Amino acid sequence: MAARSGGEGDRLDDAARAGWLYYVAGNTQDEIARKLGVSRQSAQRLVSLAVSERLVKVRLDHPVARCMELGQAVMDRFGLQFCEVVPSDPDAPSLLAGVAIAAATEMERHLKSAEPRIIALGTGRALRASVEQLPRMDCPQHRIVSLLGNMMSDGSATPYNVVIRLAERVQARHYPMPLPVLARSPDELAILHGQEPVRNTLELCRQADVVFVGIGQITASAPMVLDGFMTPGDVRSLEREGAVGEITSWVYDAEGNLLPGPCNALVLSAPLVIGSARPVVGVASGLAKVPAILGALKGRLINALITNEATAEAILRG
Repeated sequence: MAARSGGEGDRLDDAARAGWLYYVAGNTQDEIARKLGVSRQSAQRLVSLAVSERLVKVRLDHPVARCMELGQAVMDRFGLQFCEVVPSDPDAPSLLAGVAIAAATEMERHLKSAEPRIIALGTGRALRASVEQLPRMDCPQHRIVSLLGNMMSDGSATPYNVVIRLAERVQARHYPMPLPVLARSPDELAILHGQEPVRNTLELCRQADVVFVGIGQITASAPMVLDGFMTPGDVRSLEREGAVGEITSWVYDAEGNLLPGPCNALVLSAPLVIGSARPVVGVASGLAKVPAILGALKGRLINALITNEATAEAILRG
């Protein structure tokens, strides 16, 4: 092939040839230069022109490419700051390992900041698994704060509290919420929230630079049932009221509206901020959680999501 001189049309023809030789035929830029009869620098410019003029469309044939497409589609549909989608295991679509690694990577990005940051965390299996994937770090400049109580109704520690575990791994100051998840009455809620340590912790939650939360479904297999915070009867009652999910014990419907009623009236967790400008990252996967994730996205209870391929596909079908 010999390069032709002439107008813009001829130049685009040469760019198309260069693009085909590079992206389809797998030629090096030296080989393209020889075949087109131009210098190596001209060949490089022609390949770049093929891309800038959209003469070349690259399709990456790899599972990661599909995940990136799904992440972009979820971002576009719900106006998210970001959406990280990891490949699913077809035999175990609810497996947390990949999601936990991706969430740990995002946490590590914030922890590496030299500037002091406040990182607020919910609880749950997904976040606990994420923290376990973090390397050990030395981050005394940061503060780690819990968004909700770390005590069961009998006074024992919740098994999936992650604030203390994260703080241990990264050597940061931490602020657990010294409360049960639910108050027994509005009066008790007011008294507990009036304590100075609790007020300080709630203020740190309000100031947090980034928030990571799990997303729980409202079903008989919900984490709040398995962990003893709700009874199956409580769940049936909430389902009749339209509840589909919970974030840090705040219960909401399919559109992401917080439900009125006694359950949310007694929640001791830091308030959810709807439409927050700071990153509020939901970490969740599994088909059982799709209605809860969709509700959180529609209600702008989260503005970023880390999930897996099977869950993202179901979200986009919802």
